[in-house]
Amino acid sequence: MAAHVRVFVIFTAAYFLSYFYRSANAVIAPDLARELALDASQLGLMTGLFFVAFAAVQLPLGVGLDRLGPRWVTSTLMLVGAVGSLLFASAHSFAALALGRALIGVGMAGVLMGALKAFSRWYSPLRYSVLSGLLVGIGSAGALVAATPLAWLNEVMGWRAVFGIGAMLVAGVAAAIALGTRNAPPGVLWRGQTVDLRALQAVFGDLRFWRMALLVFCTNGTLLAFQGLWAGPYLNDVYAVDAFTRGNVLLVLSAGVTAGFLLSGWLSTRLGLANVVAFGAALFIATQVMLALHPPPAVMALASALFGLSGGFTIMLLAQPRYVFPIAVTGQATAAVNLFAIGGAALVQWWMGLIVGRFPVVDARYPPESYGAALIATAISTAVMLIFYWPMRRSPA
Repeated sequence: MAAHVRVFVIFTAAYFLSYFYRSANAVIAPDLARELALDASQLGLMTGLFFVAFAAVQLPLGVGLDRLGPRWVTSTLMLVGAVGSLLFASAHSFAALALGRALIGVGMAGVLMGALKAFSRWYSPLRYSVLSGLLVGIGSAGALVAATPLAWLNEVMGWRAVFGIGAMLVAGVAAAIALGTRNAPPGVLWRGQTVDLRALQAVFGDLRFWRMALLVFCTNGTLLAFQGLWAGPYLNDVYAVDAFTRGNVLLVLSAGVTAGFLLSGWLSTRLGLANVVAFGAALFIATQVMLALHPPPAVMALASALFGLSGGFTIMLLAQPRYVFPIAVTGQATAAVNLFAIGGAALVQWWMGLIVGRFPVVDARYPPESYGAALIATAISTAVMLIFYWPMRRSPA
């Protein structure tokens, strides 16, 4: 396999695993709650720790990637994730489960940024944009495996075995990055770069940054909170469906996300990036309201697909800093926006659990009103931030 192809394949495999882990708890949440006696707030907090740890690593990660390169930084972090997956698989308490989930978050924190750093050295600017879009689109298919296939595997071997096997896969891909890739193509000398963190002062002092960061906090936060956890309990408690039906609906939702990721860049070049983000956010709000009203199953499945599609469109908020800030600070600006994207996933996931948990449990299920209240809260928050973001549509980008 040619070196350029090998770099793309290995890093895409790593991102596939990352997306699988961030989405897996939605299918196994009822089993986790039953086996370890977890309530809604504990489920939300534990699952959200993946994103807390992920976000905490982002800013130092950027420095490490620039100084040491993605080959060693990404592979080393993934080994931490493999340990976390083993701990999660063997956990018999909330504390052990939470620690394992947090370590998985640390392990996956360097995958996307590491891939983008590697691609920037291995590919021309034109190929970089195309391959980066393919990376996100193909890698997000990990959520498809974390739907019906995971539900089947959970029935056949149990979630503990799945996470044990996952640990071996993560370690294997980490080894492939360390042994099968390089920081730069053959003949190109790698030189570690020194990063001036004071540039972040200019980024955080710019109102345009906050328009992007706060909207992506709500859109990406809600998307990953629902896809990665609350869609499963929502389907279980509101519609009383079995694990395979939950998996099928999550498959439809995740397919929508993948389609949104793949289409967003193409649409942005034709309609304008900010217009695609604004349209996606508006549709995203509407789908949350639809789901909050717990419609008939067929309508719910359609709303889930549109929820994923429109949420996928807003991923362009991570590309927008390149068109807003000087090229010298684009990397740090993008990492800072990504910090809010991942931080939103952690906090929204937890906050939804707090809202759901305020309602009484009836026959071992939370009432439909609890999920409706959580979804209306996220819809209102997103609408407020969309209004704040709206002036960005006047930007040439």
